[in-house]
Amino acid sequence: MSNIKLACETYTWQMPGEQYKGRLEHIMEVVSQAGFTGIEPETSFMQHLEDPILMKEALDTYGLDLSVLCVVEDWLGPKESPEERARADKWIDFLQHFPDTILLTVQMPQADRSNLRERQNNMIACVNDFCRRASEKGITCSNHPNSPGGSVFRIAEDYEILLEGLDPEACGYCPDVGHIAKGGMDPLEIVKKYRSQINLMHYKDMYTDGRWAETGKGAINFASVTKELVDTGYEGWIIMEDECDECITDPDGVTARDGIYIKEVLAPMLK
Repeated sequence: MSNIKLACETYTWQMPGEQYKGRLEHIMEVVSQAGFTGIEPETSFMQHLEDPILMKEALDTYGLDLSVLCVVEDWLGPKESPEERARADKWIDFLQHFPDTILLTVQMPQADRSNLRERQNNMIACVNDFCRRASEKGITCSNHPNSPGGSVFRIAEDYEILLEGLDPEACGYCPDVGHIAKGGMDPLEIVKKYRSQINLMHYKDMYTDGRWAETGKGAINFASVTKELVDTGYEGWIIMEDECDECITDPDGVTARDGIYIKEVLAPMLK
């Protein structure tokens, strides 16, 4: 039996707009009923649950772990802006109450890829500084590149710069198999290449034409990636993140169906 656990990200509820912000307890209930054992909220969903006591009460109510806390920032300058640093340090303080939770850093994509290398260097410097401060407090950190057109880490050459630039003592790597495929790469090859740096996984599905698919209905070969993780002794979280169009109108229903998929398809692979 592997030590891999399955959790759910809140981006599925970000797709309808702002209506689910501050309703993290509702999302927790849906996630728990779908059979996940953990949750990864992006910080804009936290609101009243930024109080660690209230967060612990909510997690206990729905029987979930706070698997990951996802922090999204621009990181456009060579150093964190005062505002970025203040928010970062607030989340470091918050995670002192959740020592097993991973801090996930994600850069907000911009409109284009101008000044690419400068922006890449700036993001790496900011993430390393943030994660070093967190690591000194005992917090495990990871970084998640994404694939929109304005992302500065979206293709194989970008990944080489990122994975060579992240401080291995402070920040691991979170592959997202959907973003890897959308960036023209093979998810299994990337997982194998950077396996030693992986401390978190994101799964989402994609059709061959690049549109996001409901989990299990697209072209991503979850079986091969999962087998690689199991065979190489990966321990930790796989975070499911569904971004199909149906999430815009029915994120709860999509998550319920994802729960059926993990029960019938993914969970047996983990035994």
